[in-house]
Amino acid sequence: MNILLIHQNFPAQFKHLGPALAERGDQVVVLTPRVKEPTKWKGINVLPYTVKGSTTQGVHPWLADFETKILRGTSCFEAALALKERGFVPDVILAHHGWGESLFLKDVWPDARLGLYCELYHRSSKHETGFDPEFPSPTPGRDALRLRMKNLNNRLHEEVMDAGLSPTQYQAGTYPDAYQSRITTCHDGVDTNAIVANPDAKLQLPDGREVTPRDEVITFINRNLEPYRGYHIFMRALPDLLRRRPNAQVVLLGGDETSYGAKPPQGQTWKQIFIDEVRPQIPDQDWARVHFLGRVPYPTFLSMIQVSTVHVYLTYPFVLSWSLIEAMSAKCAIVASDTAPVREAIIGGQTGVLVDFFDRERLVEETCALLDSPERRDFLGSNARRFARERYDLKRVCLPRQLKWVDDLAATHPVRHPRD
Repeated sequence: MNILLIHQNFPAQFKHLGPALAERGDQVVVLTPRVKEPTKWKGINVLPYTVKGSTTQGVHPWLADFETKILRGTSCFEAALALKERGFVPDVILAHHGWGESLFLKDVWPDARLGLYCELYHRSSKHETGFDPEFPSPTPGRDALRLRMKNLNNRLHEEVMDAGLSPTQYQAGTYPDAYQSRITTCHDGVDTNAIVANPDAKLQLPDGREVTPRDEVITFINRNLEPYRGYHIFMRALPDLLRRRPNAQVVLLGGDETSYGAKPPQGQTWKQIFIDEVRPQIPDQDWARVHFLGRVPYPTFLSMIQVSTVHVYLTYPFVLSWSLIEAMSAKCAIVASDTAPVREAIIGGQTGVLVDFFDRERLVEETCALLDSPERRDFLGSNARRFARERYDLKRVCLPRQLKWVDDLAATHPVRHPRD
């Protein structure tokens, strides 16, 4: 079978599925702007395309967002035409459509089956757009309008998608009813054989000291340290945590940029804003026990969750982080926000502890209670790993389901563009 993968940041969500398809004998080709020259990766032919054009100056900001998707879509369309001229005809196209790249691929190959990675449909309910009152929308009366425009890309893809794949029930459920019968829920999967507890793990901190599972270590992980992932809540809990746990080392992992939500004021970072807010409340000797790792190689991330005594995970109702499932696989004792889709993975009192996202006092109490109870940590961590292996194991659960999804997609009659 000929399979075309489309992702602006390949391999990303296709990190495991792409190589698995190639390994079983499918011809897999990737179009992505991430590479500059054609290359081979794990049996996959990775081909570059260049995004041509730029957003029109002065255009309405709601249109500017969609224009960037049009630019990617037309650029990918041209690369697809060139690929077709070379004789490649995909049976199946798999795309993360969030950046618009796959908008016009059915116009190149109308008989191909298009499978989309359905990460999120933008909704304007108060439980999502208005979730955190500390960061209100500057134009709350227009949020529904703005998000309707932002969903143009989703809506146009709905016309041509043959099937969708979402990693959690929450994410799948954000899509309108017209999509639901075509979306399969299946997580990307984590390698629970590789991500395990390690009593001999060591993590070197920025100041040169080393921590192991025998130390008291509180961990917190974001791709970027920002409010969407509860960084402000965690930082405001730090003064009490450090005061109550004089032997604890607090380790935070994450970059200084913004992945989701509003950007900080010009010239600032969310990371530094909340450091500046809490630092006057923390004595120097306690602040010396707070360690920011920034972005690190994967082995360092793995060591971090392996030395963790209590791992804290917070998020708005949004896309679920891979790091939560990886922490579960490593048998971490987890305190997490009681938000969707966290509740799909963390069952309160069984696979972790759930706290209200905004209740930092409760966050401190539950974290300290776990630090004082090795038996409960072992109970929760063991259950978390068992749950991760049953629901999210890459090789035994998720990858076989993804491969079946591709095969089922290939067997369907392709959706035709409405004009056909």
